[in-house]
Amino acid sequence: MELLCSTGDCARCFRSLLVVLVCLIVLVCTDRDYYSLLGVSKEASSREIRQAFKKLALKLHPDKNQNDPNAHENFLKINRAYEVLKDEDLRKKYDKYGEKGLEDQQQGGRYESWNFYRYDFGIYDDDPEIITLDRGEFDAAVNSGELWFVNFYSPRCSHCHELAPTWREFAKEMDGVIRIGAVNCGDNRMLCRIKGINSYPSLYVFKTGMQPVKYYGDRSKESLKNFAMQYVTSTVTELWAGNFVNAIETSFASGVGWLITFCAERGDCLSYQTRLKLAGMLEGLVNVGWMDCGTQGELCDNLDISSSTTAYFPPGATLNNKEKGGVLFLNSLDAREIYQEVMKHLPDFEIISAASLEDRLAHHRWLIFFQFGEGDKSSVQEFKKLNFLLKDEHIQVGKFDCISSPTICNKLYVYQPCLAVFKGKGTDDYEIHHGKKILYDIVAFAKESVNSHVITLGPQNFPDKEKEPWLVDFFAPWCPPCRALLPELRKASKHLYGQLKFGTLDCTVHEGLCNMHNIRAYPTTVVFNQSDVHEYEGHHSAEQILEFIEDLRNPSVVSLTPETFVELVKRRKREETWMVDFYAPWCGPCQALMPEWKKMARLLNGLISVGSVDCQRYYSFCQQESIRGYPEIRLFPQKSNTAQQYYSYNGWHRDSYSMRAWALGYLPQVSVDLTPQSFIEKVLNGKDHWVIDFYAPWCGPCQNFAPEFEILARTMKGKVKAGKVDCQAYAQTCQTADIRAYPTVKFYPYQGAKKNVLGELLDSRDAKGIAKLLNEKLEAIQSKRKKSRNKVRI
Repeated sequence: MELLCSTGDCARCFRSLLVVLVCLIVLVCTDRDYYSLLGVSKEASSREIRQAFKKLALKLHPDKNQNDPNAHENFLKINRAYEVLKDEDLRKKYDKYGEKGLEDQQQGGRYESWNFYRYDFGIYDDDPEIITLDRGEFDAAVNSGELWFVNFYSPRCSHCHELAPTWREFAKEMDGVIRIGAVNCGDNRMLCRIKGINSYPSLYVFKTGMQPVKYYGDRSKESLKNFAMQYVTSTVTELWAGNFVNAIETSFASGVGWLITFCAERGDCLSYQTRLKLAGMLEGLVNVGWMDCGTQGELCDNLDISSSTTAYFPPGATLNNKEKGGVLFLNSLDAREIYQEVMKHLPDFEIISAASLEDRLAHHRWLIFFQFGEGDKSSVQEFKKLNFLLKDEHIQVGKFDCISSPTICNKLYVYQPCLAVFKGKGTDDYEIHHGKKILYDIVAFAKESVNSHVITLGPQNFPDKEKEPWLVDFFAPWCPPCRALLPELRKASKHLYGQLKFGTLDCTVHEGLCNMHNIRAYPTTVVFNQSDVHEYEGHHSAEQILEFIEDLRNPSVVSLTPETFVELVKRRKREETWMVDFYAPWCGPCQALMPEWKKMARLLNGLISVGSVDCQRYYSFCQQESIRGYPEIRLFPQKSNTAQQYYSYNGWHRDSYSMRAWALGYLPQVSVDLTPQSFIEKVLNGKDHWVIDFYAPWCGPCQNFAPEFEILARTMKGKVKAGKVDCQAYAQTCQTADIRAYPTVKFYPYQGAKKNVLGELLDSRDAKGIAKLLNEKLEAIQSKRKKSRNKVRI
């Protein structure tokens, strides 16, 4: 719109401008995005999103705004925003495509009462000592090497709410000794299902190298503490004259000092439980011991100890002159206070010089903290545990000052305090950490990174027309779905080492390079294979990434043009079946369908051909084919005189298994429907091997298994005949065969005599699994026959 104003028309022009301004304001106010609706930034964590939503829910809930006719609609908006942003996959789609990408998602239409949000929602979100773990970070946390005690709970569980105050007190008391976690199984159903959680609350101890241990005791704080302390493997050493001097003198060589409690008649001595807690808190950093001055009076007198006290002896401490030897006397009886004071006196990480950096990184694995000046507080005291926690991976920890050597940091694209893992191959093979700046996250990152093949990219090493294929993840560090994808990329890189290179590009640092590749949302993951470029659209999992790469190598879906559609689909062979997806690249539901479509194609391999038509590119052709909406899924069956030209898929579920089951229903049946008479004649008295599906028409699992059985029938054709017996129609036959559940699959092998009516049970409902069992049994029968023939010859 263009407004040209003359002097005499100023008033009219001003009114026109005002109208435009009002319209713009209305547009802005009514089209707020999900982040602004909740009042959070795009980098908000799951915990921050929950906290923001809860605050709004308590304020805007219809129960509290009964006189507001718009209360229901207003609440639905924030509820929809929360349901999308809390889900990693939906959040990625929303960030990339906006609400268009969510057209087939129905989240946010239902909500709970005000009381639920006030008392049941986000039980532990405001407790700093309790770490709320989500699906994406759980495994990394519990495998970090630290000891974890995790509470799996449901917000609707009354026992969970009864436990909550005790769990908070327990977390405060155990802070620093054990990591206390909580998993909301309402928001993390898949994680809880995988971990076998079937009742709430379920409390488990996790430690690397140990099977998870479930807690069955009463839920008092003392009982929880006693149970947890069993798994603190650190020891407290009793010292006396014979071993005390040796312990102090050998500490210089080992580099590990001693924290010793001297228990005398006067004053309060640290309790056994407190000493054990300190041993756990300082494991690997400081040895913990105690001495009874009642029996070791002479030694305590020589050390000028007349009342109970605790002292830290650093490595190489001098007993003759405790002040000069750096001995630190601590008067506190609180484990946390003593721990913090000792940690302050432990040495910081080694500072690596610019001159030695390249050589040291070329011969060893390193975790480097990049700081900007000596005053830069880039680490916390707890990070001093890193050397101990990473020693099994042979990772050393150091610091590098970018102020003194800006050229090196610029070359590594380090422009602010951060940390990075170098994998023992110099400065070319490294990865910058973009996760949480907390100990367990850093440990998990370092362990994953040194054992994977993901590197940090920039203009100097970005793949450009290279012969080797690359997977490049364009991301922004503030984006939570981006951070969740990084561990999955590392897992995938281990499976594809030597076949595909992996790199990450930070678009907040390399904006120009990202713009050059038309990156509009994060994360955007692209495979570069010389001149071919393929964008990944699947879920954030290593499994799906590997499937995507496999599909690039061996495409399961044929990209059809108008010409190839006519040639391959319309002029298909008489016995051939095709499924075709008519889609548009900009269509959100089409994008959501694509990974499931490819997975379905792999499941149907050899049975049904699968293709897709880009209706944005071939718009006129799609119009000609009467395509009115996207995605449009059509099945073109085997040709017959009476067959329809095609069938449209109108199912509610667009997952690979639902679409596959629908498609298989249109294939001609290979298995044989048996009657009691044909079962006896063909199966029991016949000279063929048979596999039989005993089913009932009303049985849901039987209906789900039917397509699997047809795949099995096709797979084993020529080796084993396949038959079906309807147990509702022929109950006596099934009763004779001892069928007690539906579906039941049995094998009836022919071995030269009449078969046993009971057959051999095959305990599987997977076509591949049953086929494998059948082939093994056939091999055993063949081997038995060969041995029998050899005996006859002898």
